[in-house]
Amino acid sequence: MVDDEQGFTDLATLSLTDYEIRGENESGRALAAAREFKPDVILLDVMMPGLDGGDVAAQLREDARLRRVPIIFLTSMVTEGETGVRLNFGGFPFLAKPVTPERLADTIEQHLLR
Repeated sequence: MVDDEQGFTDLATLSLTDYEIRGENESGRALAAAREFKPDVILLDVMMPGLDGGDVAAQLREDARLRRVPIIFLTSMVTEGETGVRLNFGGFPFLAKPVTPERLADTIEQHLLR
């Protein structure tokens, strides 16, 4: 999980106990963290200082070891109520924050099954 809000990554780690989660709060270290951790799914904030989520996603897609790892974007730019549907950003699904642990787990499971 890459999100500049440490409170969010900490809460997700505590709430999603069925998963092994590595939180990274500096977008510039996301690629190295993903290479080390070898995730099955990447949860990626859209708006971050330094590299934004789109920049990080581009780096991940350029890496042969990580290009097939599903990416789920997270954003507080819009709410789910404003859209009424699950959103899509550059071909990747994304969830509006705040997001419940149940919704996050459901979305992770959907992408693990693919």
